[in-house]
Parts: sequence; C-alpha cells; structure tokens
Amino acid sequence: MEAKMFEATGKGNTRAAEYANAQDFCRIFDKDMNSLYLLALLLTGDHEKAQQSFVAGLENAKNRSTVFKEWARSWARRVIVQNALRAVNPRPGGENAAPRAASPRNDGDERPQIAAVLEMEPFDRFVFVLSVLEDYSDHECAILLNSTRRDVLAARIRAYEHMGRAAKFRDVERLDSRAAAQAEFDRAPYSASCMQVAG
Repeated sequence: MEAKMFEATGKGNTRAAEYANAQDFCRIFDKDMNSLYLLALLLTGDHEKAQQSFVAGLENAKNRSTVFKEWARSWARRVIVQNALRAVNPRPGGENAAPRAASPRNDGDERPQIAAVLEMEPFDRFVFVLSVLEDYSDHECAILLNSTRRDVLAARIRAYEHMGRAAKFRDVERLDSRAAAQAEFDRAPYSASCMQVAG
C-alpha cells in the first residue's frame, strides 16, 4: 500500500516538475526583460502602457500552473501581447486607419526603426509587430485582433509602405547631414587645411 502511494506521489511530482512555476516565469521575465519590454512598447506605442503590460504580463504568467516549461518563454511573450491588446484595443478601419503622411518622430529616445513603428496607427502597428516581427500567421492575427484576414493583409501592406517611407526619410536625412558636413569642410579656411597637412 505504501509503495503504491509513494509511486503515485512520485508520478505527481514528476508531472509537476514538467510545468513552469512562478520562479521559472520570474527568471524568464528577468532574463528577457529587454525583449519583452520592447515587444510591449512596439505593440502599445507608449512607454507607460508598455510598462503596465509588462508588469501585468509577469503577474498573469506567475499565476499559470499548466504551462509546460519548454513553452514558458513563448507563453510569456503571448501574455505580453494579450495585455497590450487590452491596453490599446486596436480596431481596423475608421478615420485612424490611413497611414500618417508625416515623417516618423524621433525625439532622440528611440532608434529610428523603433520610432517608425511607434508612428503607425495602432491596428497597423499590431499587425506589423505580430505578423512580421513575431511571425504570427494571418489567421492568428485576425483571431487575436478580432478582425478579418483581409484587414490584416491591408494593414500589413500599409505598415510596409510606412516603413519604406521612414527608411527613405532617414536616407534623405543622412544625405542632408553629409552635405552639411561637406559644406562646413569647404568653408574652412584654406590656410588651416594646409597647416594641418603640413604639420
């Protein structure tokens, strides 16, 4: 009788060891903090909402007891996505669906590529991040975003166009800055240049 009880307990412990616990999720959120926060930021487009999504994601993940350990990392990313969806509630169509004509903002805090993503309309941004960066299928995106595959496809096309315009704008900016640097060099006194070469 005791042997059977020990065997049953052993099997229970083995099964429990297969699932991620709160400490496992804490380690994942600590180790992957940068990438998880960046995912939240790219989805929400806002640092405050990104922080809320990250913290809520950690709390949600810690309370899960039925996630296999090998799936815990992808589950953590999924929880971030779900919290970002709740924080923003992006919808296709309407007056905000058209891409903005303005060049992407960059106040110096964000890298140009990140700033370009943050400039997108919410639905387009979610589609771009989920389908292009996170490799979700159109079907998965449509289900998560409560929309159609057609909406997802149209949003991804707009997002690609937006990123293309942003890249072109950055190239023009780089050319302008090179031209300005060249003009400064050309305006430098000839004698100073000669002295540098001679010295």
